Amino acid sequence: MKKDIAALLPEELEEELLRLGQPKFRAKQIFAWLGKGVRDFGEMSNLPRDLRDKLAEEFHLYRPKVLSKQVSRIDGTIKYLWELWDGNAVETVVMSYQHGNTVCVSSQVGCRQGCAFCASTIGGLVRNLTPSEILDEVLFSQLDSGKTISNIVLMGIGEPLDNFDNVMRFLELVNHPQGMNIGMRHISLSTCGITERFGDLADRDLQLTLSVSLHAPDDETRSKIMPANRGRGVELLMDSCRNYFERTGRRISFEYAMIDGVNDTEYHARLLAKRAKQVSAHVNLIPLNHVEERQFQPSTQGHMKAFIKILQDEGVNVTVRRRLGSDVDASCGQLRRKIQKQGEAREGN
Repeated sequence: MKKDIAALLPEELEEELLRLGQPKFRAKQIFAWLGKGVRDFGEMSNLPRDLRDKLAEEFHLYRPKVLSKQVSRIDGTIKYLWELWDGNAVETVVMSYQHGNTVCVSSQVGCRQGCAFCASTIGGLVRNLTPSEILDEVLFSQLDSGKTISNIVLMGIGEPLDNFDNVMRFLELVNHPQGMNIGMRHISLSTCGITERFGDLADRDLQLTLSVSLHAPDDETRSKIMPANRGRGVELLMDSCRNYFERTGRRISFEYAMIDGVNDTEYHARLLAKRAKQVSAHVNLIPLNHVEERQFQPSTQGHMKAFIKILQDEGVNVTVRRRLGSDVDASCGQLRRKIQKQGEAREGN
């Protein structure tokens, strides 16, 4: 089996080159070429031809192709659907803010968590993304868009903590000073609450922001819309959040999609305020993007305002996420699902 060269750190490249009887300084050259997005070893023009041939024998170099690209006429948000080496596809979104450009990346092809309001989980989990595939989402989004990426959110298709080892290696790669050098404090990792991995993440002391997709503060509501809550429960999740905060000193953010008539009542607001204060969490409310295959609708403006007022009156730090890319299949998984349905329709004819 050939090794994935784009998943290696410079120091690991040095070891591989020494194994091949090559000088270590070539590692820096190769790592630089990988960072430029070369698609073939033959493009590494400052390497001897025999070395390029040897690299092709020992390693593989798969790079994604743009399967679809949508640019919002409203705010310039760019949504990519990348085709991977095996024909699978994942979504990546580039969003521009005053503080810089943020890329939202996927960590899996599909998702097995089954959240009832999400398009990403329709069809279940296909496979994990490799570290280099996640890295390429960032790199090729930057190269294709011409926008320098300064911030990363792991909030695309998939559950990052369900692909823990590959995600951790991706973080090493994207943070490396010889690579894209994006600081951990500019990275957010979103989880639906895989509590058994919180300790492992805290052990890394990465200084990133942990965002918990809470979406409901009580077990009855949360278990209905988020199967990951079953067998864990909100109390265990809160304990895990508290322990993470105490160990790392890093404040957790609660992501909360506002769903009409499901989780946007006064009861939910007051319990959410209690939960947030228990673990010193920031609350980020998200206007729900409607998904065609799902029955849920976004909360009304009236319910949203009332919900926010309760949180603020309780002393909770709350923000509302801007709706970006609403005209380009904004909800995570929508673009991939659209392409899948078009393929299914063609096969049915």
